[in-house]
Amino acid sequence: MELLIMINACKIASSSRVTAVIPCFPYGFFDIAVDNLYAEPAVLQWIRENIPEWKNCIIVSPDAGGAKRVTSIADRLNVDFALIHKERKKANEVDRMVLVGDVKDRVAILVDDMADTCGTICHAADKLIDAGAVKVYAILTHGIFSGPAISRINSAPFEAVVVTNTIPQEEKMKACPKIQVIDISMILAEAIRRTHNGESVSYLFSHVPL
Repeated sequence: MELLIMINACKIASSSRVTAVIPCFPYGFFDIAVDNLYAEPAVLQWIRENIPEWKNCIIVSPDAGGAKRVTSIADRLNVDFALIHKERKKANEVDRMVLVGDVKDRVAILVDDMADTCGTICHAADKLIDAGAVKVYAILTHGIFSGPAISRINSAPFEAVVVTNTIPQEEKMKACPKIQVIDISMILAEAIRRTHNGESVSYLFSHVPL
């Protein structure tokens, strides 16, 4: 609502064009021009620069719905991928997680679009360690981290939980040393510059701005 009021104020003040930059907008329908930016290029860069054993890694989706996301990253890194799906025997029984793929003696990197209470990714991390993974990382685009999330991450076997700063993480990082942040300010800045100059924004879908 605040955003709409500010846009209206700009239009009343005779602005010729208004561009809204919304770092975290999980749901929404638009009938105007929208560029949906992706964190994948920044994620690939972080993996290559911060995980020495990345060539022996396996990219893992914590649920079947993220299969497309992890296969894209795995293809770009030229590594294998795996996924975890929940199997339900009966309607009133607790789901159990089933790992599809071989993570034994590999560095497992869980990738998801967001994490809220972190129950799924922490359970998935335990599953990967039980299956023989030597290290487990989690890379999440939006780190919401509500409720018991921080205590769960502190107790889970993660080497690091990496999020972008679409949501401010300073306070959460103080409470959890495993949390690391990928700064996406340059991606947003370059998107604004390209939009303003009429240049292609799709370049940012596969490249990190220098």
